[in-house]
Amino acid sequence: MTTTGEDHAAARGGPWWWARWRSAALDVGLAAASALECAFEGVRFARDAGLPVAVGVVFGVLAGSALLVRRQWPIAVVLVSIAITPAQMGYLMGIVGLYTLAASELPRRIIASLAGMSLVGMLIVMFVRVRQDMARGTWDLGDWFVPFAAITTAIGMTAPPLLLGLYVGARRRLMESLRERADSLERELQLLAERAEERAEWARGEERTRIAREMHDVVAHRVSLMVVHAAALQAVARKDPEKAVKNAALVGDMGRQALTELREMLGVLRSGGGVRRAEQAVPLAAVGVAAAEAAERAADEGEGPCLSELEELVGQSAAAGMVVDLSVEGDVRDYAAEIEQTAYRVVQEALTNVHKHAAGAKTYVRLAHRVSEIAMQVENEPPPEVSSAVSARLPSGGNGLVGMKERVTALGGVFVSGPTDAGGFRVSAVIPAA
Repeated sequence: MTTTGEDHAAARGGPWWWARWRSAALDVGLAAASALECAFEGVRFARDAGLPVAVGVVFGVLAGSALLVRRQWPIAVVLVSIAITPAQMGYLMGIVGLYTLAASELPRRIIASLAGMSLVGMLIVMFVRVRQDMARGTWDLGDWFVPFAAITTAIGMTAPPLLLGLYVGARRRLMESLRERADSLERELQLLAERAEERAEWARGEERTRIAREMHDVVAHRVSLMVVHAAALQAVARKDPEKAVKNAALVGDMGRQALTELREMLGVLRSGGGVRRAEQAVPLAAVGVAAAEAAERAADEGEGPCLSELEELVGQSAAAGMVVDLSVEGDVRDYAAEIEQTAYRVVQEALTNVHKHAAGAKTYVRLAHRVSEIAMQVENEPPPEVSSAVSARLPSGGNGLVGMKERVTALGGVFVSGPTDAGGFRVSAVIPAA
C-alpha cells in the first residue's frame, strides 16, 4: 500500500525513488533474476544470430536489468520487454512489467495499448517458435496445436499479471481514499471539539456575567438603601425616636428583601449543580450545550421582579428621603418575564445611582407602554450642596451602567445614559415588546 500527501513524504526512507528499503531490495532481486534469465536466453540468441556469445550475454544482462526502474518508469520496462520478445527473452520482465503497469495510476487506454502490444508480440513469437519445434520433429501433433499453444501461452503470460495489477491498483486507491477520508473526519472532529470548547467557554462566561449582574442589582440597591436609612437613623436617633424606630424597621425590611432575593438566586444556582457536575463527566462537545441550558433554565426558574413592583420600588426610595415622581404612559399590559425583569432592573439601578451620587436630588421616573416597545427613563436634578451621600459613604464599583446596557442590548434594545444640561443625570432605555 502507498501513502499520500504529508504521510507519503514522511514515509519515504529508501534510496532514490523507493519509499522503503524493502521495496528497493525487492526490485534489485527481481532485476537480478531477470538479468540472469536474459543472460541465459542471450546465449541461444547469439548462436542463432551468429554473434559472439559474450555479446548475447551482455545484451541480456543489460535488457533484464531494466526491471530495476519498474516503479519509476513502468512504460519503459514494458516497451523493453516487448522489444526483446522476438529474441525469445525477457519473460519474467514482461510479467512483472505488465503487473507494475496495471497497478500504476496511468490512464487505462495506455495500459490497454501496451498490454495489447505485449499480447500480440507474445502470440507471434510463440506461434513461430511452436511451429519451428514441430517442423524439427520435436513435437508430433496436429496442425491445431500451433495456434492453440500460441494463444494459450500468450494469454497465460499476459492476462494474469494484468488482472492482478488492476486489482492491486484498485485496492491501493481504495485504501488511499479511505485513509484520506479518515484524516478528513479526524480534522473535522478536532475542529468540532475546538468549537465546542469555545462555545462552552462562551456559555460559562455568559453565565458568570448574568450572575454578576443579578448579584450587583440585588446587593447594590438593597444595601445602598440600608446604608442610607442607617445614616438617617444615626442622625435622628436622639432627636426623633419615633422616626428612628421607623427607619430601623425600614432597614430590617430592606435586609429581609435582600436576603429573600439572594436565597432565590442561590436556589437557582443549586438547581444547576447537577449540570455543573455533569460537565466533568461528559465530553467537551456537550459542555457548551449543558452550560447554555443551565443559563436558560436559571433565567426561567428565577422568580425575578416585575413591573407591577415598580411602585413599591419607588416607594422604598421615597422612604429613604428621595423625592421621586413616577409617571406611567400608555396601556399597561403583560410582557415576557425577561423584559419586565430588565425594565425593573434598569429603574432600580438608576435609583441606586441617584442614592450614591446625587442624594437628595429630585428624581423623575417615566415608563411608557408603546405599541411594539416599552420605554423607561430615570432623570434626576442636580443634587443639593449638602449631600447625605457623603455621610453615608456609599462606594461605587462602576459596573451599574455597564450591566444595564448589557441587559438592554441583549434583548435588542437601546440604552443611553449621560449628564443633562441642567447638571443632573439621565438614564434612558427602549426594549422591544416582542
